Amino acid sequence: MKFHLFNSILVLEDGFQYKGWSFLDQFEAIGEIVFNTGMTGYQEIITDPSYYHQIVLFTYPEIGNTGINDIDYESNSLHIKGIVAKEFCLYPNNWRNSISLPEYLIKYKIPHIFGIDTRSLAKHIRDKGVMKAIISMKCEYELLYNKVTQYIGINSINLANYVTVKKTYHLQSTINNAFIDSYLNSKILKSSAVLYKFNVVLIDFGVKFNIVSRLLNYGCNIHILPANTSYNKILSYQPDGILLSNGPGNPSMLNFPINTIRQLVMFAKIPIFGICMGHQILSLALQAETFKLKFGHRGLNHPSGNMQISEITSQNHGFAVNLESSLEFQKAVQITHFNLNDSTVAGFFHKNKPIFSVQYHPEASPGPHDSDYLFRYFINLMVCVKRKL
Repeated sequence: MKFHLFNSILVLEDGFQYKGWSFLDQFEAIGEIVFNTGMTGYQEIITDPSYYHQIVLFTYPEIGNTGINDIDYESNSLHIKGIVAKEFCLYPNNWRNSISLPEYLIKYKIPHIFGIDTRSLAKHIRDKGVMKAIISMKCEYELLYNKVTQYIGINSINLANYVTVKKTYHLQSTINNAFIDSYLNSKILKSSAVLYKFNVVLIDFGVKFNIVSRLLNYGCNIHILPANTSYNKILSYQPDGILLSNGPGNPSMLNFPINTIRQLVMFAKIPIFGICMGHQILSLALQAETFKLKFGHRGLNHPSGNMQISEITSQNHGFAVNLESSLEFQKAVQITHFNLNDSTVAGFFHKNKPIFSVQYHPEASPGPHDSDYLFRYFINLMVCVKRKL
């Protein structure tokens, strides 16, 4: 395929501008610009609902080396507003490749700009913080600057409403043996031949496919419910466990889900596992507060742990839990993980209830698999509650 280049421009909220190129001759996109430090995983990032309404800057100097395949999607839709890169690989080389990234951008008319100094831009965002930005093929600075400064932004919008499922979906696991060898499994099931099929309700705030895949691989039957599902509706599925998914935007905007989760915590006695946005909503339900990070955590190599352990984790979020905001929260939970880069809360479990959560992605798509054991822990927790251990 022959590629044509067109002049393009990126204008930031604070007035900075970068000029580059695009494969599209007609486009304009405005959103919050963030950077991701991963060396791979661009296909998953493009289709990750947590990036809804964001322009993603890839700090790795060339993306697209392995092309786009038919497997690594994290949703059925494109959620990002645009892409900023140093270089795109025009001729990928990988046995799974079905289309090159530039061809994919052209086919789906994804706004993008490349050929700029991405190191300079990433350092600028790290120094000034994430901000609104616009990318366009119309290189009219004053017009674009006015548009970006007038853009309302995403902090005051419930973005989960735009990416959650519109109706309930049911998925049946085909795995016969739901358990993987672990110390706790062997202790619990040593004298029993019973293998449970767990009935899990997944509250969808923008769930990634691989979270669903991991639950299915562990033998769970899943009911995927919209974000604003009521307390009574959730209980009507008689769940053995509840998973609160990842999702985009400001968690404090999700008032109805927060109140619903608060009811579940207080009355239901059902194991709950929160991931990323789910972790934040669970914290808000436990009376904590959240705050916006200066430039967020987005990448594949964020260390999380405590004085004894450290896991390398995949992260993608712009908000975090304020541990000091609530005495009730501090009394109710035991912090298990901190982000070891900035000491923000990265995980906790409830002291008196079968509830735990993490601020990162244990399904790791893309990313390392250090934290996959958390899905086993969720299974084991449901075993304990089911058998009243």
